[in-house]
Amino acid sequence: MKNRLWGKRVLAVLATASLALPLLAGCTASEAKDTEQRVLRVATLWGGQDDSYFRQQFTDAFELTHPNITVEVVPAVEQSSYGFGMQGENQEIPDTVESLKKIMTGDNPVDVIVADTATVKSLIQENMLKQLDPLMQEDKFDTTDIVPSVLEGIKDLGDQSIYALTPTFSSSALFYNKGMFQKAGVEPPTDNMTWDDILNLATRMTKGEDKDHVFGFSFSTYQGGSPYYSMQQYYNSLQLKIFDDKAEKMTVDSPQWEKVWSTISKLAIDKIIPKGDEPQDQDPNGRYNPLQGDLFLSSKAAMVIGDYSYINQLIDANKNADKMEGFTKVEWDVVTPPVHPEAPEIGGNIYLSSLMSINSSAQNPDDAWELIKYMNSEDWAKIKARSSYEMVSRKSFIKPKEGLDYNIQAFYTLKPVPPTNNNLDKLYQKMPNLWQVSDKGMEYFNQVLDNKKTPKEALGEWAAKGNEMLEKLKKDPKATF
Repeated sequence: MKNRLWGKRVLAVLATASLALPLLAGCTASEAKDTEQRVLRVATLWGGQDDSYFRQQFTDAFELTHPNITVEVVPAVEQSSYGFGMQGENQEIPDTVESLKKIMTGDNPVDVIVADTATVKSLIQENMLKQLDPLMQEDKFDTTDIVPSVLEGIKDLGDQSIYALTPTFSSSALFYNKGMFQKAGVEPPTDNMTWDDILNLATRMTKGEDKDHVFGFSFSTYQGGSPYYSMQQYYNSLQLKIFDDKAEKMTVDSPQWEKVWSTISKLAIDKIIPKGDEPQDQDPNGRYNPLQGDLFLSSKAAMVIGDYSYINQLIDANKNADKMEGFTKVEWDVVTPPVHPEAPEIGGNIYLSSLMSINSSAQNPDDAWELIKYMNSEDWAKIKARSSYEMVSRKSFIKPKEGLDYNIQAFYTLKPVPPTNNNLDKLYQKMPNLWQVSDKGMEYFNQVLDNKKTPKEALGEWAAKGNEMLEKLKKDPKATF
């Protein structure tokens, strides 16, 4: 056992060293002479005793190439302090932003913040982050190779100024089965299609009954689950809200919401998209089937929204096609996710979860900028581009996997959806059961799916019930339902 653990540690060290070696050559003479020992404090939203994964992803290679700098990882919220309360005791949800502000101020403030878009936008609005544009200009930091949609998404957070950079991002695209479209004699989807275009295609591609039924489109690669939640992908770019910014009044009783519910419910009722209650195929012998529940690989859906990492599953399945009875290799490609005419450049679920910023009160702003530059350099991107789950922000290093030929640009052409409400996290922390107001909507949406109510009727009833719940939460933030 000890030998295995020791072996894992050696492999981890070697992996980090291999990441750092190409970058060592980039160190300047001045860096080599710089021997002053310094500490760089890096803040994360959450953390615990074991920060090895974060270090492997963000700081190990930096420390190897900057031996005079010691990185200290400082979580805003200690995960280890939660889950140990008395049985039946309701622990309050920690306010990550407020916790972050505490470690950004005081006698020993952190230097670098690694956070998501909503957190960064909130900190920008409170003037707690250092603007990076002057530093980038001074060091001639080249942004021409950064994915435009990523850079524009960052600029949107700070009124077109840059307060953060991210070395990686996650994204999704529209996967389609080339063979199915060819067999049906239907032109396949293309980039920049609207939702109406894609859903019209989906209608044409829907066919079959019972176990032979093929959906034209699915919001997910996997079977199961009500479209109530997955249809957020349809309306997110429209900036629709369930309740107002203060969580005092419902906003769902509107023509925009009615159109969304009418569109999605009709698709589900007509079996163009999964309704969520379809029986899953089971192996008659009870054996494990790697394709079970996968709508796309099992050819149960002509088009699906899938994230970047789904490509790995497609590659693995096609490589092992001869080992799976009844499975034929899937010919596939991707295009940009559908958009709405009101927001033709926004979509795709581009998620910037590792934005790196400098604290306005940083004790060590120079090394903070050095870390951010390093993490967003071409050399770092070249090595990190091998990642299977996220994409690097420098587009020249984003290439199709395994030598395949597919439309890789589909994952980063569209801009990310901007945060609709910066106070949403605070509202959920103040009112832990606020989620039940949103969750209540599924009850009414299912009544539409069951043809018991029209979308307008259901939304009106949800708005009325939701307003009652919000009023109760206003009087008692800890109220339950």
